[in-house]
Order: sequence, then C-alpha cells, then structure tokens
Amino acid sequence: MTDSGLLPPKENSLLLGHADAEHQVLDAWNAGRMHHAWLITGPRGIGKATFAYRVARFVLSQGDGPSGLFGPPDTLDIPPESPAFRQIAQGAHGDFRVVERQWDEKKKRFRGEIIVDSVRGVGEFLAMTAGGWKVVLVDAADEMNRNAANAILKVLEEPSKRSLLLLLAHNPARLLPTIRSRCRHLALRPPSEADALTLLARARPDLPRDDAEAMLRLSDGSIGRALELADEGGLQHYHAMITLLRSLPKLDGMALHAFADKVSRSEETFTITADLLQWWLARAIAAGGRRQEPVEIIPGENGLTRSLLAAAPLDRWVEVWEKIGHLFERTGAVALDKKTVLLSVFAQIEREMTRR
Repeated sequence: MTDSGLLPPKENSLLLGHADAEHQVLDAWNAGRMHHAWLITGPRGIGKATFAYRVARFVLSQGDGPSGLFGPPDTLDIPPESPAFRQIAQGAHGDFRVVERQWDEKKKRFRGEIIVDSVRGVGEFLAMTAGGWKVVLVDAADEMNRNAANAILKVLEEPSKRSLLLLLAHNPARLLPTIRSRCRHLALRPPSEADALTLLARARPDLPRDDAEAMLRLSDGSIGRALELADEGGLQHYHAMITLLRSLPKLDGMALHAFADKVSRSEETFTITADLLQWWLARAIAAGGRRQEPVEIIPGENGLTRSLLAAAPLDRWVEVWEKIGHLFERTGAVALDKKTVLLSVFAQIEREMTRR
C-alpha cells in the first residue's frame, strides 16, 4: 500500500468510472477482434495504470477467469487470489513485462524519460507466444525519447499473434503520429464526483468531506493528484497562496517573504505550490475566456479572479502564465534558488496588476 493509503495499480482490483472503456475491451475480446495495441490516454491520476493492469490480468488469466461454458465474460475483473493476479502484483509473471522510467543510480532519482535500453527486447518478448498471450505495458509512452519511440513503432509495425501492447499516455500529442495511428484509442476521463469521493474516502478515510471535495477541485478530478495534495498539505498551501494574492495589486512584502521562506524549505512543498499557482492562473484565464466564474475552493477567491482579469487583457495573462511556467521549469533544470524564483514569480504578477 502506498503512503496515501491507495493500493498501487498492479495490486488494485477496484476501478470506478471507466465502465465504457472496459466494455470496449470486452466487446473486442468476445468478438475475437482484440487489437494488438491499445493507447490509453487521459490526465494523470485518473486510473489509466489501474485500468491497464486490469486488462493485462484478464488477458493472461484465461485459465483462471470465466470460461466459455458460462458464456462470454462480462467483466475484466479477476479475483485477487488468482495466480495471474498474484504473479503480476509480485512482478513474477513470465508473460507480462512493464516498460517505464528507470532509476538513475548516479543522480539518485528516476530518469526524466524512457530510454531505448528499456525498450530493447520488447519485440522478441512479444513474439514468444508459444505458451499463450504476452502482454507489455508502457507507462507512460509519452515519456519515451525518440529512439525508444522508434523501437516501439517497429514493434507496432510487425505485431505478433497473441501479443498485446498497452501504451499509457498523459499527453498523447507528444507521441509520434505513426504510433497513434497504429493503436486503438481509449480516452479515459476523470471519474464522476461521486466515484472520485468514494475512492478518496477509501484511501483517506480521515479526510473531512469538505476537504476531499476541495482536493478534487484542485486536482480537476484526478484521484492520484488529490491524494498527493492531501499528503503534502496542498489545501493549506493553496489557502496561504490565495490569502497572499488577495493583497494585490500591491503585495504585502513581509507576508510574501515569509511565504517564500516557508515554501522554499521543502522540494515537495515548492513543487506543489508552483503547480497550484500555475493551475490557479490558468483557471482564472479560462474563466475569463468563458466569462463564467468557477466554483470557489476558498471563499472569496472569485473576487481575486475578477480583479486579475480587470487589470490586464487575457493575452497578457497568458504571457505571464507562460513565463512563470518556464521559470519554474528552469528551477529544477539548473538548480535556481527557490525563494528567489518565488519572489520573481509573484513580482511578475504584481507588475501586471499595476501595469498601465
């Protein structure tokens, strides 16, 4: 179990909110037209990996699941006590392989991309189908570098019988068009608010309902993101950030320095605050474009949004959003001082608010 209380995808048998995608896979399977490659897309944290493991367990458990004696299967669910479920959860299934970013021992962190070395051998593995189906899960395909992507493309161009390639993608536009065109596409969407609250309550039963609803709004319905925010005090950080921004058009200097000091002490807190600030500004810009105020997370924050939009046209706020995003990206790339970056970001917002 993860720190957040949610089982990792390879051990998780619970999936809510993706019934349509499940039916599409079942229909293809029962009709004998199972596509050799499926591109499963959607935002981070909505259950793409959980769904993919569910598909993999189903395909690899034909000896464990429902048989033709009782008609075609009507669910992808496989009991946790089945051999295929246990073996996949333990990383010990001989017909299943996962391709993902690897740990960089020198830098003591995961690589920023999937490299070609991680993809080598996938074609040969999928071609060894004498014993039944072979399944490869790429998590996530849009993190492959060009050489890795070209290697996967070759596999897609020469599919083996009884082989299944499951490609996850948070941003499918980053994939080669030739990869996208050779896959059957399943676009997953965030679960309904009711399903999301159910999952969040299972993972974090200690979380008050009001806080859970706020976390889901901050994460745009992503369960994974909501749990990250809950674990790192994201709602409290968001509240502190909005409180500080309410002093615009002229920020409270002492409060700003105190906020930047606190946020910059932790890599996790800095990253979450940076993400929340960009998310808030993007949300304000979108509200201006739609001319419709969103549901408030912090009481009174729509008043801040109105002040922001009245101070400058949307195109200028889009430019500020892009500059802020670039600055935050450079912080991790070249190890800029976090407090200095935060002060610079808030100064850019303040300048735009007072610009004439």
